[in-house]
Amino acid sequence: MNVSPPGKGEIHVEGLISMLSENMQKALNGQLVAELYSAYLYLAMAAYFDAAGLPGFANWMRVQAQEELTHGMRFYNFVNERDGRVVLGPIEGPPTGWDSPAAAFEHVLAHERKVTGLIQELVKLAAEEMDRATSDFLQWFVKEQVEEEESAEGVLRKVKGAGAELAALEGELAARVFKPPAAPS
Repeated sequence: MNVSPPGKGEIHVEGLISMLSENMQKALNGQLVAELYSAYLYLAMAAYFDAAGLPGFANWMRVQAQEELTHGMRFYNFVNERDGRVVLGPIEGPPTGWDSPAAAFEHVLAHERKVTGLIQELVKLAAEEMDRATSDFLQWFVKEQVEEEESAEGVLRKVKGAGAELAALEGELAARVFKPPAAPS
């Protein structure tokens, strides 16, 4: 097997044909970077909450960061399984501070809604390209984003309801444990 670099950021493997179109591969790589950015964002929020003396809130964000890393790895693995080429782009630095815990969770909800839009765009591209395998792969993420938004909305409601009495939520948020998602069926 002959391996040669035909251009910047690409590797050509003689005799190997990707089952992904160039557009789909680029879009999936972009989503991989978006998932890694999400992990980076939630880790920045964990640091913010640690500095604010809210370790339970920080725990919730660390668990969220772990989830996002597993999402990124799903994209990484899928591109490879389809004989595509994973190309990692730069990850922008996230914000490092928020005006309040409520503002941080408002940012979480807005961010998850943005990710939902990105997933919907991938679903649309897969349909346009009649790429059934990618469409099927993305359905797990469609369902996951419903859960992500619901979770963010729920915690935001509790944070707003607690007002200055955030200590009441500390135990609940500290109890969150990372559970690797089940493999898609």
